[in-house]
Amino acid sequence: MGQKIPRRIATILLNSLKGGVVPRTGLGYIAVGREKEINALLNDVKIIEDGGATFRFIVGKYGSGKSFLLQTIRNHVMDQGFVVLDGDLSPERRLTGTKGQGLATYRELISNMSTKTKPDGGALPLILEKWISSIQSEVMTTLNISPSDEMFQKQVEIKIYEVVNKIEGMVHGFDFAKVISKYWIGYKNGDDEKKNNALKWLRGEYQTKTECKQDLDVNIIITDDNWYDYIKILAVFMVGAGYKGMLLLIDELVNLYKIPTSVTRQYNYEKILTMYNDTLQGKAKYLGIIMGGTPQCVEDERRGIFSYEALKSRLEDSRFANDEERDFLAPIIRLKPLTPSEMTILVEKLTNIHADLYEYERKITEQELIEFIKIEFSRIGATTNITPREIIRDFIELLNTLYQYPEKTLLSIIQSDSFTYATGENSEEEITEEFASFEL
Repeated sequence: MGQKIPRRIATILLNSLKGGVVPRTGLGYIAVGREKEINALLNDVKIIEDGGATFRFIVGKYGSGKSFLLQTIRNHVMDQGFVVLDGDLSPERRLTGTKGQGLATYRELISNMSTKTKPDGGALPLILEKWISSIQSEVMTTLNISPSDEMFQKQVEIKIYEVVNKIEGMVHGFDFAKVISKYWIGYKNGDDEKKNNALKWLRGEYQTKTECKQDLDVNIIITDDNWYDYIKILAVFMVGAGYKGMLLLIDELVNLYKIPTSVTRQYNYEKILTMYNDTLQGKAKYLGIIMGGTPQCVEDERRGIFSYEALKSRLEDSRFANDEERDFLAPIIRLKPLTPSEMTILVEKLTNIHADLYEYERKITEQELIEFIKIEFSRIGATTNITPREIIRDFIELLNTLYQYPEKTLLSIIQSDSFTYATGENSEEEITEEFASFEL
């Protein structure tokens, strides 16, 4: 049956998939058919770790596995020592806007800041505490200075300012460095209010410069216009704090496509262009940016990203690329549908996970799995409309039914009225041909 999955993770996997959402853990147990896409993104991770910056679009229709791929990469880079910021765009969260929508996105990203030891978000305070603690440990071990020694705090301060000084030269870096210094002073003096004020600033929660000046003696606050500059600063800071780099994941680009006014859409696409250019021109370091969206929200030349000519010219496919020879080094990774064979491997994995979780002997045969996939892919319009999400939800529902009613068989259910075989764009002969040389 393969690798045994912890019950907690198996439960999360099946419940999430049955609900049509991507689980945040355990994805490696069910990953199928995205090897080239994952390898391309892992190559980006090496570039980020070496001090470079990368930008990718993951494009696929709803339920195609786009969010699954993003979560897979998210989990991988956290395990490798990266910091991850992820968030979905919405009508209230854009890249820029007249009512603070860009700042709202920044706040969402910071709220969801995650690391290996804090995978569910809210990692910023932990990162700062861990950074200072690691510097204190370094001073004790390398310089052999006791915390009670009067030189201890001075040496810790020197090492903290070594990191801070690297940031000061960046755009808005001076103010960021000053806030980090305020956090250190609060930490050193046991002043929780000062620490909380520094965190409030880093989270973009100050409403006015006056209030910020009073609390921190800093004249700048994070706003709709400058939030992305602080993302770049954070990436450099995180490396100074002992992490390997930072990955920024922004999903649901369709919410930019849905903006009713052309001018506002263009401003948001201009922000994407800025971010894209920064990564290519070396203006960002230790930063990877991945944005997810549907084909329409990217390629529609009237409202989508391709309506912004400067982006379209940079992102259009090479004339040498085709469905068989896709360019995985290009900025856009387009997700092709999983094949019937790949989907069969996936439902095989789910069958074993379900049997292990509920502790019963698996009765479903490989041939029954193949028959199930044949019927799913033979629906009318399956070639263009069916997605892994739909098939997975159907299949987990089947597994639940078979577990509760063991007298039934998979074939008896899928051959009933609720699973009536419908010939569509995929004929039975075409599906059968797909499986002719296929073995699980």
